[in-house]
Amino acid sequence: MQTPPDLLIYVLALVGGYLLGSIPFGYVSTRLAGIDIRTVGSGNIGATNVLRTGRKDLALITFFGDTGKGAAAVGLALLFTFLIAADIETRRQAMALAGAAAFLGHLFPVWLRFKGGKGVATFMGTLFGAAWPMGLIAGGLWLLTAAIFRISSLSALVAAALVVPLAFLLDQPYPFLGMALFMAVLIYIRHRDNIGRLLKGEEPKIGKKKETPAGE
Repeated sequence: MQTPPDLLIYVLALVGGYLLGSIPFGYVSTRLAGIDIRTVGSGNIGATNVLRTGRKDLALITFFGDTGKGAAAVGLALLFTFLIAADIETRRQAMALAGAAAFLGHLFPVWLRFKGGKGVATFMGTLFGAAWPMGLIAGGLWLLTAAIFRISSLSALVAAALVVPLAFLLDQPYPFLGMALFMAVLIYIRHRDNIGRLLKGEEPKIGKKKETPAGE
C-alpha cells in the first residue's frame, strides 16, 4: 500500500480529531434528561457544571465521554498511520494533531455555535491516549489538588502548569509535549475568569450549585 503524503495525513488527523472532539456529551446527556446545561451554573457543558444539576450519573457520562473522545482521536490517528505504514515521527505528529484538534473541538464545537467547555476532561483523555505517563501525571496532579482544595478550576490549572515540565523530565516525545503545551495554554485562557475568582477567594467548591459563572 502506498503511503499518503504527510500533508494529507495531517489534514485527516485535524479534521477527524476536531469532529470527534466536538461531540458535546454534557449537552446531549443533560438534554436527554430534560435539562439544558447551558442554563445551569456557569452554562458550561463540562462535567463539573453538569454535576451542579445534582445528577452525578450525567456528570460521569459527561466526564467519560469527554475523556474518551480525546483518547479516541489520538488512538484512531495511531491506528490509521499504523495501517498505512507511516514512519514513527509522522505517526506521532498525526496523533498530536488529532489530539489537539479534538481539544479544540470540545472548546469550540460546531454543533453548539462554537460555545463549548473548558477542556479539562478532554485534556486528560488526550494525554492518556498519546502517552499514558503524561495522562497519569495530569490526572494525579488534578486529583491531589482537588483532594486538598476541593476546587475544580485550581486542580485543572495546577495539572496544566506542571504536566509539560514533568513529562519533559520523563523524556516524552516532542510532538506530545507540544500538544500538551498547546492545550495547557488554552486551559489557562479559558479559565481566566476562574483565575480572577481564585485570587479573590470566590471560586466555588466542587459540587456546589451556583448560578453565576464558575468552575469548568
